[in-house]
Amino acid sequence: WGAKDGICPNCEKAVIFLLNGGREWLIRPKVPSRSPVPAQVPTALAEDYKEACLVLADSSKASAALSRRCLQNLLREFGNVKPSDLAKEIQEVLDARRLPSHLADAVDSVRHIGNFAAHPIKSQQTGQIVEVEPGEAEWLLDVLESLFDFYFVQPELLKKKREALNQKLADAGKPPMK
Repeated sequence: WGAKDGICPNCEKAVIFLLNGGREWLIRPKVPSRSPVPAQVPTALAEDYKEACLVLADSSKASAALSRRCLQNLLREFGNVKPSDLAKEIQEVLDARRLPSHLADAVDSVRHIGNFAAHPIKSQQTGQIVEVEPGEAEWLLDVLESLFDFYFVQPELLKKKREALNQKLADAGKPPMK
C-alpha cells in the first residue's frame, strides 16, 4: 500500500490517493458518486441529499438516515402534509394520490429503510439487528432523485415550455393556453 498526494488544479485543495497494485482510490476530497442535484431543488433538501451521497461509501446506515430526513422535509415543505410522524405523512400523500404510481410504490421504502438506519430493529428470525445494505441506501437516493424530478424539475420545464408556446401564440395573434 502507498499514498500519493497533490493539489487540485481547479480548487487548489489537497488531493490524496491510496495506492495498491497499480490501482488508485481517491481518498480526499470526498466527492459524491452520483449526479449533481438539479438546480431547481431547494437548498436545504439539496444539502441533505448531497450529504447522503457523500457518506454512502462509508456508511449505508448514515446515508439512509439522511435520505429519510430529506424525504420528511420534502413532504412537509412541498408535499402539503400536516406535520406528524413520517408514516402518517407518507400515508397522507398516498391517500391523496398526489404521486404517480411508480413513486407512490417506492416512497414508503425510504421510511422503512431509514427506520432500520435510525432504530435498532431486530430480525424476528435471527434476533440480529437489521442492517441497511448499500444497495438499499442507493435505492433511497434513486427515490429522492425521482421525487426531485416530480416536485421541482418537471414543473419548471413545463412552465418554460408553456411560456414559450404562449409567446408564440401571442406573436400569431392567438389567445394564450388555457
